[in-house]
Amino acid sequence: MKPITYFFIFLAINFGGLAFGSWLMNNGPTSDWYSNLNKAPWTPPGWVFGVAWTTIMICFSIYLAKLFTSKKDTKNISIAFLIQFVLNVSWNYLFFNQHWVFIAFIGIVLLTSLLFYFYFNFSENIKKYNYLLLPYMIWLCIASSLNLYVLVHN
Repeated sequence: MKPITYFFIFLAINFGGLAFGSWLMNNGPTSDWYSNLNKAPWTPPGWVFGVAWTTIMICFSIYLAKLFTSKKDTKNISIAFLIQFVLNVSWNYLFFNQHWVFIAFIGIVLLTSLLFYFYFNFSENIKKYNYLLLPYMIWLCIASSLNLYVLVHN
C-alpha cells in the first residue's frame, strides 16, 4: 500500500477513535461533576483540546503511514497501535463517565509510556518523522499532570 493510503486509513481510525471517546465520556466536560472539581491552574480552555487533538491525530497519522510503509514486520507495531488506541479511547470513559480518576491516571501514564516507546523503538528507519510524535507526547504529559492534579486535589 502507498503511504497516502495508509495516511487516510489512520486518519479515519484516529479521528473515529476521538469521536468514539467523546461519545463514551457522556458530556463529561460539561457535567456538574467535572465543573465542581478542583482543576489545575494550568488547565487550558476547552477549545484548546479540540485544536490539540486535531493536530495530534494528523501528525500521528502521517507518522504511522510512514512507519507502516518503511517496516517489513508490522506485527509489533500493529499491536502497539491497537493498545494505544484502546488506552486513548478508554481514558474518556474512565475519567469522565465513571469518575475513576486513579484508574484513568494509570491508563494515561501507560499511554504516555507507549508513545515514548514508539519514539525510541519503532522509528530507526524514519528518524526525521519522529518529530511528528512530539505533539502527542507533550500533550499526554500535560494531560497526565492535569489528571494527577485532579487525583491529588479532590
